[in-house]
Amino acid sequence: MKIYLSILLVCFVLNNAKSIESKIIHNIENEVITNIDIKNEFKYLIALNNSLKELDKEKLLNISNQSIIREKIKKIEILKNFKEMELNEDYYELLLKNIYTRLNLKSINEFNIYLKDYDLKIEDIKTKITIDTLWNELIIQKYNSKIVINETKIKKEILKNSKIKLKEYQLAEIIFEVTNKEGIEKKYNQIVKSINDIGFENSAATYSFSETGKIGGDIGWINENSLNNNIKKNISTLQIGEITKPIILSNGILVLKLINIKNSEANIDIENELKKAINYERNRQLNQYSKIYYNKVKKNLGFNG
Repeated sequence: MKIYLSILLVCFVLNNAKSIESKIIHNIENEVITNIDIKNEFKYLIALNNSLKELDKEKLLNISNQSIIREKIKKIEILKNFKEMELNEDYYELLLKNIYTRLNLKSINEFNIYLKDYDLKIEDIKTKITIDTLWNELIIQKYNSKIVINETKIKKEILKNSKIKLKEYQLAEIIFEVTNKEGIEKKYNQIVKSINDIGFENSAATYSFSETGKIGGDIGWINENSLNNNIKKNISTLQIGEITKPIILSNGILVLKLINIKNSEANIDIENELKKAINYERNRQLNQYSKIYYNKVKKNLGFNG
């Protein structure tokens, strides 16, 4: 694998070359991954997260390689469970807007122009979000019945805070895996060193198995009522810019960075806050099941790359 990636790296830095010969790097069941696929993933990831440009090309190449492997494995499983890989146009429009808004672009036309700088098209992005969306739908179908949410407890927390200032946290995450508890501190220290060397966003792209890794770990603004007590406790003492100690989840280890805090004195809409809190907790649990199912699919495919 190291030899293949070294060859690819040489190809990337030869900017004057008119074209690169297509070579198969991975073969996963009926899906192949070529050096061109990895190169295109390289461009896609940089387009979504410009801070990745700060990484050396070999490290970014490794991130691109792992990212396209995950996508192909998900695609294989999606095709076994869905008749077609397509979303309706209204949903595409909404998902694309979410992406270009995060990039501080105002319209789909601006997004088109932006993508040209990376030799990408809207159709390339549609392919990516189709796979991500259908994978999420598959996880919901398989694990929705296993989701356990204590609505009474969540509502009680919201009511307790309904007459005080509303606090929101802007957060970013890294979720990593270890094979045993003894490895948590070692991996955490490795990630902390990486954060100090190349920043949180690039470290998220390097180490996080969450889909947010593609966008530097960004999870946006979260109302404190939407957070479970364990997470709330870990971030409550942080100063802006600091990160938490490792937070143990059912299928991984979570590290959060506090980007910003804001308070407001607006009256809380209890039902709306309850709905947001339930959605957050539901998505958190589904993300955990997503990783469990992905590992199962990968193992069944017999792929060790």
